Amino acid sequence: MTDSGQETIEIRDNAACRRYFAKFARIVGHLRAVATLDRPNDKSSFTALQIDVFEGYLKALANTFDALSTKYLLTGTESRGMAPALEIDRTDSGFPVFRELLQMANDLSQASRQLDSLPMKQDLKQEMVDHILQKREKPRSLQFAMSQRVYFETLRHKTLFLAQNEPQVVWLGSGDKTPAAGLKRRRYFVHWAVYDSSRNLPALYQMLIEDSSDQALTTDEPRLQRLKKHLLAQSLSDLKLLTIARGFDKDFPEFHPKFVRRVHVGPMYSNAFTEQSGPLREILAEAAGEPGLDWTMSWTVETLLSKQSERKSSGLFGEVETEVYHLDPYDAESHDAGVTHLERSMILPHRPYQVLVDRNFSSLRNIRKYVVAPDGVVMTGA
Repeated sequence: MTDSGQETIEIRDNAACRRYFAKFARIVGHLRAVATLDRPNDKSSFTALQIDVFEGYLKALANTFDALSTKYLLTGTESRGMAPALEIDRTDSGFPVFRELLQMANDLSQASRQLDSLPMKQDLKQEMVDHILQKREKPRSLQFAMSQRVYFETLRHKTLFLAQNEPQVVWLGSGDKTPAAGLKRRRYFVHWAVYDSSRNLPALYQMLIEDSSDQALTTDEPRLQRLKKHLLAQSLSDLKLLTIARGFDKDFPEFHPKFVRRVHVGPMYSNAFTEQSGPLREILAEAAGEPGLDWTMSWTVETLLSKQSERKSSGLFGEVETEVYHLDPYDAESHDAGVTHLERSMILPHRPYQVLVDRNFSSLRNIRKYVVAPDGVVMTGA
């Protein structure tokens, strides 16, 4: 592995690249298990719809890593036209850098053309057999062509997590009547996701809105496209949820955002691939003796809830309805983050978890923990 800067690293070794993607495949699978495990009945938790959407994005993320693992299958081998090295963010991320997903989106737009130019799988397999029998050597160029064919087939046939995953709108029915016209408001669940370029991490967004306009959002294409464009433009990790919600409430007077949630997936820390500081450095270093057990994945869930609506003057004679969001002044961390609830979680194998428990690091006590047992079952830690 070769450094390409202070914060990123290029994985040039083929075996290391395979280990990296295998590790992520297992971790994403564990996260989906956590989503299933975390289906409580209290009202503050994910609803069944929200969790299904969350799992959908995790599946898309798994497909993206699957595609990248195929793209970089021959990294570090001597092959004509070999794929370049995979670049990852080694500090406070552990994920591929943002431009990897930008390139994937570009490759997706060219997938059909690339597949038309590549031989079919069965032809490549026969050519590889002939090459091995005749030349007694590995058919590197043919292997590379096969890996690229599988890569572009994956892009074309699987749902991917891209740099921007545009907002999807789900109609939930009608809610309360509007104060002025007495009409029932339509309620929508909106979800979208981005790969944050400043942090090289996926961020998943969810919003519950009430629509007091006369026309259904799903049939009003200009308004729908304006909503999608606005939400994607505001999907920046540096913006507080309170800022995003208030901006949306102001720019769309007919929409009333009652609930906003953001999930930061990651960072992923691994003694083999990333640099960590503080307790995590000690935990992962001590757990590094056994392959596959030197990692931890963190995620953060931010939730913003409206506590009431109020009407404010707009212009000379008009009024608009605005949302007042609940911020707890006694919860300093959530209040400073501009959210109602802030929950940090992490998942890790049993060995580093045991180190964590033994050391009892104070900075990690308020983090919710999930432990992967030796048999692969995910359990809630203390």
